[in-house]
Amino acid sequence: MSECTLVIAFRSFLCFCRNTFRSDFRDYAELCYKEFGDRVKHWITLNEPSSFSSGGYAMGILAPGRCSKQIRNCSAGNSATEPYITGHNQLLAHAAAVKVYKEKYQAEQNGNIGITLVSHWMVPFSPAKVHKDAAQRAIDFMFGWFMDPLTYGAYPKNMQLLVGNRLPKFSKNQSDMVKGSFDFLGLNYYTANYATNNPSSNVQASYLTDSLATLTTERNGTSIGPKAGSSWLFVYPRGIRDLLLYTKQRYKNPTIYITENGIDEVNNKTFSLEEALTDNMRIDYYHRHLSFVLNTIKKGMNLRGYFAWSLLDNFEWAEGYTVRFGINYVDFKTKKRYPKHSSIWFKKFLHN
Repeated sequence: MSECTLVIAFRSFLCFCRNTFRSDFRDYAELCYKEFGDRVKHWITLNEPSSFSSGGYAMGILAPGRCSKQIRNCSAGNSATEPYITGHNQLLAHAAAVKVYKEKYQAEQNGNIGITLVSHWMVPFSPAKVHKDAAQRAIDFMFGWFMDPLTYGAYPKNMQLLVGNRLPKFSKNQSDMVKGSFDFLGLNYYTANYATNNPSSNVQASYLTDSLATLTTERNGTSIGPKAGSSWLFVYPRGIRDLLLYTKQRYKNPTIYITENGIDEVNNKTFSLEEALTDNMRIDYYHRHLSFVLNTIKKGMNLRGYFAWSLLDNFEWAEGYTVRFGINYVDFKTKKRYPKHSSIWFKKFLHN
């Protein structure tokens, strides 16, 4: 992206308090436009709203740590309703922030505004129709949850059918405001899952089971790809192509920036510096993913940019400093930085 890009997200328990969060977020975003709009030309309202809703209100593993008691030992929460409420309010807050930018600032500041979503690619466990349908439901519940309202003004039909009246509804005015409320889509991709049909109806309602799909990283004893440092990240490069082409076909070929794509390794404190800088797995990861990205561009994908995650090792969500995503090594004690082999590879790649 040219010039500056700013993510203006701020989220807290206010996300559960409908009108307060929307108005506060809109006002906060407008303050950012006023103060930085002469320099920032690409605005991202929210980063990974699905991660916040599912992690914070369904699984209880992210702030504010709410979930149903049968999920884990949360002090409060309802995994059957709260993820959908917070997701709904994030969409409305995003749309409100976009509306004020477009009405009052965009023409003068000449910038663009969007949102960043994250999605795994979902691979059917087998060619059987029940598993293909499960893969579609799984991607609807992760990606379509936000992308369908942003494109069409309504939640995916699978979600409407399976969640029923636990899924909030948009008024006509809200639907019109959310629909088309982005100039570009930021897309984060890391990994893929196998999706298996799971028609069980005797489990307690929860966002985690509503899709009637079980997600795994292994099939017949073989992993979907090499395992990275994080327990959830398995290398599946073709997934970035499949996700991009799916987005092109289903969501009218929007302007896209890959805002995150990367792999981590465990922070092994016994490694020498040279061992820590040797990250051939990361070089292979980026080479293969970028090859698939190029393939989608050749097929007409409206892809404008790509960002590796991450420039530096940093504090990674619940994993903290136990894993490293950076192409540059950070000594967390001295704060000194050293280019990993992948950083040197990237420099050569970008200059070729």
